[in-house]
Amino acid sequence: MRGVLELPSDLLPVQETMVDALARVEGVFDRAVENDLPPVAKLCAHVERYRGKMLRPALVTLFGLATREGADIGHAHDVLGAVCEMVHMATLVHDDVLDDADLRRRGATLNSLRGNEEAVILGDYLIASAYALCSSLNDPGPSRLIGATSRVLCSGELLQLHHRDDLSLDEATYFEILRMKTGVLIAASCQLGVHASGGTEEQDRAAVTFGERLGIAFQIQDDLLDLGGSEATVGKSVHKDIEKGKLTLPLIHHLRSAPAARRARTLEVLRSIAGGPDEATLADLRAALDETGSIDAARDRARHDVEEATRALKAFPSTPAKRVLELMARAVVDRAF
Repeated sequence: MRGVLELPSDLLPVQETMVDALARVEGVFDRAVENDLPPVAKLCAHVERYRGKMLRPALVTLFGLATREGADIGHAHDVLGAVCEMVHMATLVHDDVLDDADLRRRGATLNSLRGNEEAVILGDYLIASAYALCSSLNDPGPSRLIGATSRVLCSGELLQLHHRDDLSLDEATYFEILRMKTGVLIAASCQLGVHASGGTEEQDRAAVTFGERLGIAFQIQDDLLDLGGSEATVGKSVHKDIEKGKLTLPLIHHLRSAPAARRARTLEVLRSIAGGPDEATLADLRAALDETGSIDAARDRARHDVEEATRALKAFPSTPAKRVLELMARAVVDRAF
């Protein structure tokens, strides 16, 4: 992950390949969203600041390299990396609207600057641009996968909205939301890298497992950062899950594990929150989570999913790219932003 992962010296050639590929992906992305209308062009220029680690294009590249010895990263990989990043950035724009978020990548969100209407339509513009770019390849497979993935992403968001303020949300439903909202696009990125390098069906299935498990671990860590991080460290608005009535794994674990009196008190605190938690409320919730070991339990689950992800890589030959994927997966649960 760009700016996060430190690699040993023998893996630096893979890093150089990734750096070059991601630079090309940025170029493909920028050309694909170009617009002659100045207001649209200005919005697109602003949303380009949402780029962060570029995890999804990096996975397209790495799985392209890992699929077979001597695999080359070419135009198809670059296009598919840009497509995945476009879909991801569209979801970020829409998520900021849904969460009333003011901060993203340490800068103002589009909705806070220009309003929800423009933000929603720009997210749609990015999705449409992703489909147009994907269809430029003489291969219908990726377009079908991106279409199916986008449907699951929207379904996951609708499922989460349905369970807002649901203080009885169970872990099974929570994990399904994570799989649908985060895991499927990461899995599609892995699959597209395999596809562009002519991989096998076994490798495609392994890519799905890796991507979904990694996505769930990534989102658990994101939820932990939202709960316990600060805007200065995380670089985006925090405590939005609690404010919007979204139960995440630490609270689900706590409500399941706590003695009746402690559980009743936590439920009372959660029901009383309006307009975002204050410091006293956050301190009370953190103390409650410490009592039941719920933060550690969530971290343990994230580590479990990472191990499941790395085990799936046995379908790929032993290459430097595969080693980078293993290191990348383990870095997910250690990140602070």
